[in-house]
Amino acid sequence: MIWWQYVIPQHWLSRLMLHFACIKNIWLKNRFIAWFVKSYQVNLSEAVRENIEDYQNFNDFFTRALKPDARKIADSLIVCPVDGKVSKVGNINNTQIIQAKNHKYSVEQLLGNDIRSVEFRVGFFITIYLSPKDYHRIHMPYYGKLISMSYIPGDLFSVNQTTAENVDGLFARNERVVCYFETEFGLCAFVLVGAIFVGSMQTVWHGQINPPYKKQIQHFDYSNEGISLKKGQELGRFNMGSTVIMLMPDQTNKFSLKETEVVRMGQALV
Repeated sequence: MIWWQYVIPQHWLSRLMLHFACIKNIWLKNRFIAWFVKSYQVNLSEAVRENIEDYQNFNDFFTRALKPDARKIADSLIVCPVDGKVSKVGNINNTQIIQAKNHKYSVEQLLGNDIRSVEFRVGFFITIYLSPKDYHRIHMPYYGKLISMSYIPGDLFSVNQTTAENVDGLFARNERVVCYFETEFGLCAFVLVGAIFVGSMQTVWHGQINPPYKKQIQHFDYSNEGISLKKGQELGRFNMGSTVIMLMPDQTNKFSLKETEVVRMGQALV
């Protein structure tokens, strides 16, 4: 069931879904949120607002904040940035990243041929998939100084396992936002990948990045802005959900994560 994703108007449908998610009609949003909670078994007891009536619209619910004690930030060098499931984890070998069985893509493709791609010719990567039921705010996995950000336009294919196993270069062809951080262990790239119905991303320093969807890569320089984020601090969010990819220097390859492992924001990765 992959073929239909090639022919549908991906961006138009994603804009339509975001518009629907922002509708404030009380009856409609309450019914839809209630259906969603039941269908995906969302644990609302962790949320600051446990009652669906307290959300202004579906997107307000989808990007809900958690109670302060719902996630503990581990006392470790690197922590998990999101709730989700590990899709792939491993070494970057000669710029190649594993997407799924028999599928690879390059760092250059993922980063939009950015000159800093050479920094990750070898290194380590983690790909984490966020399911609909997951907490969809994204937090810093380490302490870092924000250097720059790139918005890279592209497709909006689904990012589930079936699509990852059948669409070549999926994460390097979908719309994405790349954030570059200087850390104590070197330059790191943090990638937010959009998907069908979930093509809206935002960061705490910029706000909503898309839509509107652009046709050209956009670069934002923050090297002189003095923006630093602490480990565990909110980085951004998906207005609807998707996937994050962490690219790190080779010396950080100390992880014991396994594919398909369920992870929670704040747990120790190193």
